[in-house]
Amino acid sequence: MFTADWFFDLDKTLRARGLDSDDMSFDEIRDMLAHPRKLSPDAFADACSYVILAGGFSQKTAKKIHKKICDALRDGADADSLFQIFHNKNKVNAIYKIWQNRDDYTREYYVQKSIDDKLKYLSSLPHIGKITSHHLARNLGCDIVKYDIWIQRLGVAFAIQSAKCEVQSAIIDNQKLNPEVKKYCDAMFECLAQKTNLPIGYIDVVLWKSAQNGLITGLK
Repeated sequence: MFTADWFFDLDKTLRARGLDSDDMSFDEIRDMLAHPRKLSPDAFADACSYVILAGGFSQKTAKKIHKKICDALRDGADADSLFQIFHNKNKVNAIYKIWQNRDDYTREYYVQKSIDDKLKYLSSLPHIGKITSHHLARNLGCDIVKYDIWIQRLGVAFAIQSAKCEVQSAIIDNQKLNPEVKKYCDAMFECLAQKTNLPIGYIDVVLWKSAQNGLITGLK
């Protein structure tokens, strides 16, 4: 594990199985990370709504619901109408609020200078917390990672393999990122970025999708 060949084999397998996408295709994600571009308010709101919906759902389900909601919003749907599509009032209300205020939210996001400032701003949006803000920022073109449960498990596995020592898996927490686990994850991404010459944001999405779909086994 954690070699260039291992990573490229994962990438190749995901593509062969038609699993090479998040909100965008793998190629679109790579292009966005290499050449970040400013999104329109509509596209910005769409990106926000996707990461809100993606939590707790398969990508196939999230994309299906996302399209229905985006189409409904463009047709002038209100929050009650959206609830008929997706029965989660908190998420629906957040998506509707972001859509209604998309001009202001988009403008404010793009005046943020640093990645830390962008993350802080995104995490203040309705239903976008600290973890989800990383997912959203990556989809908006920031070369960062989302430290979700799969990436944390991989980081711990990398630390064990690299240091050949015991690491407490119990310190993995999907609600509050442990600083030690973050250090393991960052070391893993730095290692793979050097070996593959790819952005860490792209490495993140490939590893996340591979672990989620069982291509990487033995993670605890």
